[in-house]
Amino acid sequence: MLESFVNKHPGNDYWVRFNCPEFTSLCPITGQPDFAEIRISYLPDVKMVESKSLKLYLFSFRNHGDFHEDCVNIIMKDLIKLMDPKYIEVTGIFTPRGGISIYPYCNYGRPGTKYEELAEYRMRNHDL
Repeated sequence: MLESFVNKHPGNDYWVRFNCPEFTSLCPITGQPDFAEIRISYLPDVKMVESKSLKLYLFSFRNHGDFHEDCVNIIMKDLIKLMDPKYIEVTGIFTPRGGISIYPYCNYGRPGTKYEELAEYRMRNHDL
């Protein structure tokens, strides 16, 4: 279960970045494990995600069958629901299976703000 805490600096724009190099999920077709590095970056507002709860949440995907693209979108949407950040992006760098790599990326900027513009810019210019 994801937990949050109060940001002591909501008036400041600053990046919070998490890297989970040992992410594992299950392929919904084969049931085989998929391995990835999950990168989460966000600009907090009032709430922030507590790191231990995030770690346990990400590890829960080990028993969860979803496509790579679904995993990054689910993670992002759950974090938006928890924190309502100004901006967030999630990248999955999945280990190749069958000779192909998949690197899904999703982002969100609060509608009607400069962060929505940031999201549009980052999406247009996204590249690993």
